Amino acid sequence: MDRRIFFDEVRAGLFKGTLQQPQVEGMSAILDYWQARHARDDRRWLAYILATAFHETAYTMQPVRETLADSDEKAIEILDRAYAAGKLSWVKTVYWLPDEDGKSWLGRGLVQLTHKRNYEAMSLLTSIDLVAAPDKAMEMGTAVKILVEGMIAGSFTKHRLADHLNGEKDDWVNARRIVNGTDRAEKLGDYGRLFDAALRRAEPEGLWQRLKACLSRVIARLS
Repeated sequence: MDRRIFFDEVRAGLFKGTLQQPQVEGMSAILDYWQARHARDDRRWLAYILATAFHETAYTMQPVRETLADSDEKAIEILDRAYAAGKLSWVKTVYWLPDEDGKSWLGRGLVQLTHKRNYEAMSLLTSIDLVAAPDKAMEMGTAVKILVEGMIAGSFTKHRLADHLNGEKDDWVNARRIVNGTDRAEKLGDYGRLFDAALRRAEPEGLWQRLKACLSRVIARLS
């Protein structure tokens, strides 16, 4: 894949014409992991993984803490205030308050991992002890592994990438169920399609198609 073309495409289509270095580094980490371990898998899966990170990190493509706070304490304060004001009506269990060991199970990473049970599940999937050290989910390498392997395995909601993007389905909207029901599903679907178009254009086949189109235009002008 020609990453220069990929970044040019997403810069224009998703990042309003400007890419910051942390955004490039975050996408590069996801692309590196994918190419090392899942290069033979469906390109659309990678596109939707990138779309999920794009949305869940508020476009930063860096592991973030829920509420985008720079500390657990600040995040807990913000969540407490929002919950008390009735702004988190979907929350059935207050998961962010520190437990008896002083650990908070608030959202962290490239995909917001919440609740202790999910940290336990991802510890098993990744072989990284996130229960002993939940802040490891804020480390890029760990965050990428959680994001990619969790979405492939269906660890977050039991929905997998293969359930919605396969040889018979091209369901970018319901793919949102892999992480978070149908919240912002249409928007995530649009992001996924844009990332997929960028990946397709950056592939060798895409480059050849572009070259042929360019040659055709040149020949048309000369004839």
